[in-house]
Amino acid sequence: MILSDNHVHTSFSADSSTPMEAMVQRAIALHLPSICFTDHMDYGFPEQYQTEFLFSLEDYFHTIQSLKEKYPSIQIRTGVELGLKEDIFETISAVPKRRLFDFVIGSTHIVDNLDPYYEEYWENLGEENGISHYFEKTYDNIKLNFDIDSYGHLDYIIRYCPTMKKAKNKNMENESFYQETLKKNKEILDEILLSLIQLGKGLEVNTAGIRYGLGHPNPHETIIKRYKELGGTTITVGSDAHETKYLAYSFGQIPELLLKCGFHYCTEFCKRRPVQIPLT
Repeated sequence: MILSDNHVHTSFSADSSTPMEAMVQRAIALHLPSICFTDHMDYGFPEQYQTEFLFSLEDYFHTIQSLKEKYPSIQIRTGVELGLKEDIFETISAVPKRRLFDFVIGSTHIVDNLDPYYEEYWENLGEENGISHYFEKTYDNIKLNFDIDSYGHLDYIIRYCPTMKKAKNKNMENESFYQETLKKNKEILDEILLSLIQLGKGLEVNTAGIRYGLGHPNPHETIIKRYKELGGTTITVGSDAHETKYLAYSFGQIPELLLKCGFHYCTEFCKRRPVQIPLT
């Protein structure tokens, strides 16, 4: 069973209004033994989006410490999701040095100063090129060897591409498009996975992909299985919840999915050290 959510956002993230305490209370109601907060820290987020994905580390750690004292029945761990950008490598790399986090996720949210969530990204590149370009930039980010423990939602770009958005709006899945896209990008995806393995970084299984109507977590099981085939061993699991109702979303599906991909353990991090958790 998956008994810890290791990708959780709160009102410390600019795209969430959920108090941290509400997430703790929900985790207790779900009988989770632990939770790890990973709010967004995205330096250099483009000005045109008029959003600042930054927060006070002092306030963050103070709030978590207060909640630890108030709710001793659950282990509350400190984490952060860093938005990776090669042009500000030093600024981003300094964050894990400022505080001892339990867990650090690295993700690619911005490409060429554009957010794929918005149409502008796709208008500039088109769908096929937009997806492949995202994976190329992801590879560039990973090769820089940012100080992270696990790479977040690797095929995140597919959530927001026009074809999958259209399918979601019709409450449909488009498995054939998903599979074809992964096949077209197999070479760069292999390079990404090999780099993660060589650098000792984990791969996140993010269940928000299921919630977004993809029919799969991010990344798709095809990628998770390939990570294993290439020698990957470190799998972390998170919901990417920004609201309490999505905490531990679809976690019941994940053990069987991971077992089919060849994994018998998932991994949690405590003080940046990996702890293997049996899936059965």
